[in-house]
Order: sequence, then structure tokens, then C-alpha cells
Amino acid sequence: MNNCGFKLLLSLMRMKALYFLLLTLVIWVLPKIVTAGNDSNIVYVFEINDEIAEPVWHNMQKAFAQAKELNASTIVINMNTYGGGVVMADSIRTTILRSKIPVFMLINNNAASAGALISIACTKIYMTPGSTIGAATVVTQDGAPAIDKYQSYFRSKMRATAEVSGRDPDIAEAMVDQDIEIEGITEKGKLLTFTVSEALKHNYCDKEVATLQELLKENDLETSEVVHYKPSNIDNLISLLINPAVSGVLIMIMLGGIYFELQSPGIGFPIAASALGAVLFFAPLYLEGMAENWEIVVFAIGILAIAAEVFVIPGTGITGILGVTLVIGGLTLSMVKNVHLDFTMVRLDGLLMSFSVVLMSILAMAIVTIVMLPRMLTSGRLQALVLNKSQQVKDGYVGIDQTIQSQIGMKGLAFTDLRPSGKILVNGNHFDASSIGSYITKGEQIEIIDSEGPQLIVRKI
Repeated sequence: MNNCGFKLLLSLMRMKALYFLLLTLVIWVLPKIVTAGNDSNIVYVFEINDEIAEPVWHNMQKAFAQAKELNASTIVINMNTYGGGVVMADSIRTTILRSKIPVFMLINNNAASAGALISIACTKIYMTPGSTIGAATVVTQDGAPAIDKYQSYFRSKMRATAEVSGRDPDIAEAMVDQDIEIEGITEKGKLLTFTVSEALKHNYCDKEVATLQELLKENDLETSEVVHYKPSNIDNLISLLINPAVSGVLIMIMLGGIYFELQSPGIGFPIAASALGAVLFFAPLYLEGMAENWEIVVFAIGILAIAAEVFVIPGTGITGILGVTLVIGGLTLSMVKNVHLDFTMVRLDGLLMSFSVVLMSILAMAIVTIVMLPRMLTSGRLQALVLNKSQQVKDGYVGIDQTIQSQIGMKGLAFTDLRPSGKILVNGNHFDASSIGSYITKGEQIEIIDSEGPQLIVRKI
């Protein structure tokens, strides 16, 4: 090969090497540079300092959505709670497990019961000095342990969550069941709760930190922008209204207004209060995707059925029972998150809680109506709202015209045919009358034997 050919071959080889380097840059290096340029430098912080209930779940959904919009690199939950509802805790747990953004838990004092379940679902757990995690047994409203059915359900949730997050599932289960014994960790008959040092030892805490800044430094996030979730006024209002206690009060106002309106029909204060209560009850639940159109319609049909029982077909009972059933059903179903007629994801404990809120509200309304309201309306400024004076006969007040009563025993003529009602003529005066026994022809003699209100009762002589 001559010198020119060798130089040409060398040039081609250099060009191929250059192309290879450029191709490598495009395939491997450039995407990493672009990805690094798009990495978010935002840490999103969400606070849980209250009972785990609907308001916390409402705000958490908003917070996670905002974190996703901001393309946050990390979500930190700063928690201090003694627990709360199993249903809401499980919903929060599921959201954390499905989050594509890593979620860190900072336990600031307490993560008990439902708080323990939420903590175990997080990617990492950090605890401040003196904090505890555990004591996750399910209890009823009065603080007594719930039946084994609910304990079993929560044990399985704790165990499954620990398995997903890479923690010892036996320890998670022992936080719920005091009958579980783990050698060197917990004895039978004692519910498991970890201090910081114990949690560190058994992989239920990644590190003890005093502040949020220490947590960030531990994860090389100290230069990140920290964004705290701040609920809007509307969010605060919705959180307040969907609280079961507030929902119960609204149900009392709603049904109480309807009851008093049925007692004195007409557009007035009771029906206005009832309408306002219905709007405040259903609107936030509808916005949160819990109350659906058909559930509100079921409630409305129930109210109409009760009204029909009172005014249209009184005494049947069937319509009234149907109406009460539809009202209770509509209110109960509006407080649980189902999709149309699909109740697959609706847990029994959540449904029972909603049903209990409705029944307790109805019971409270009955107590207020029967016992407390009469006393309230006869004392203080509320006296002006009721008629508290009686009309006595001695003061000249009478229920019917005394002239009617004085005609009893008199005789006269049928001024018109009485079939059975008509007119009679007695001592030159005309009266409304109704015959008893047989019809009376015009002109026949009659005797007045009784009266019913303004009408005389007569018979043919």
C-alpha cells in the first residue's frame, strides 16, 4: 500500500472513531445530562398533627397532588398523632405505597395506632428524641379493644405493609396483637411499642434526628427548596364539614327542619334551615367524590315518601317505612367512597361508622325534639318564637259559634234537600245541616239533635 492509501485509511478510521464517540454521547451521556437538568430540587412537607380522619385524608390528597405538580424529589410527612380511623389510615397507607415520589416519615413524638401503619408504609422513617411508634390495636369509640374480626384485618394490613417496605412483618403484627411473642423483643400479653433506640435496633427507624433540617442533611437535601402544604380556606371548610361529628350535626339540622316543617306546613325557618343543612352536608361530600348523584336522589325520594305518608296517604305505614329507609340509606352511602353501584372498595367498618353517625344523629334529634326543645322555647329570648298564651272561655274565647249550640233540640223545616248535607230553616234563620239516618226532602219537618263545628245534625220527624 502506497503512502496516499495509508493516509486515506487512517483518516477513515479516525472518522469512524469520532462517529462512535458522538453516538456514545447521544445514547448514554446526553440523556443523563438532560435528566440531571430536570431533577427537581424541591422537598414537599405535609404535617399530620391531628387524629387520622377524613380531614387529614382530604388534605393529604391535595398535598400529594401538589407535590406531583411541582415535580418534588421527596415528600416528608411530619407526624405527631395518637391514631384514628382504620379506613382513613389504610387509604393514606395505600397512597404512600403507590407514590412514585419517595416518602419519608419524620415521627415528632408519637406515631401510635393508625400513625404506625402510615409510618411503616414510608420509604424511610426518622424519629426525634423521645418519640415512640406502635400500640396499633384497634379500639372502639369507648376505648375498648374491637372484636377479633377488625383486629385480624388491621394485623394483616400492618404485616403486608411491613413486607412491602422491607421491615420485619412479625414486629408489625405484634404492634396490633398482644398475644404475639417475639423472643428478645416482646412478651406475650404486652402490646409492642418501640422507643427510638429500639426502633433503630430493629429497622423500624433509619436514624434519630432532632429537626427536619437534620433529616434533609442526612439525605443530601439540605440545599433543596422546602415547600410546606398550606390548605386554602375552602380546603379548611371542606375538612371541617366532612368531619363525622360535624356531619352528624348537619344531619340533625336537616332532619329536624323537615320534621318541624311537616308539623306546620309552609315556607318558613325550619325548611330554610333544613335546606342549608342539606347543602352543607352533601356539597363537600360531592366535591370529594363520596356522595354521588344517585345517593342524593335516594335521600330526596325518601323525604318525598315521608311527606306522602303524612299528607297524601296517611295511615298506610308502608310508604313511611320506605321513606325512612331511603333517607337513612342515602345519608349513609353518601359518607362512603364507592363508585356508582360498585362497593368492592368499601370496607364494612367504614360503612358501619357512617351508619352509626346517621343513627346517632337521628337519636340526638329525637332527644332534642322531645325533651329539650319544649324547655328551650319556654325560657329566655326563645319565648318570642312560640305562642305561649292560652285563650280561656271565661275571657270570651269560644271554639264555635254559640248560636249553633243553642239550636240543639229545636225543630224546623228542610230548606233544601239534605243528601245528607243541605240547609234548614229554624225560627226564620237558615243553618247548614247534615241528616242522620236517611235523606230528607225539602219541606219535611226536622229535629236538631247535635252539632259538629258550624254544622247542625238533624233527623226527620
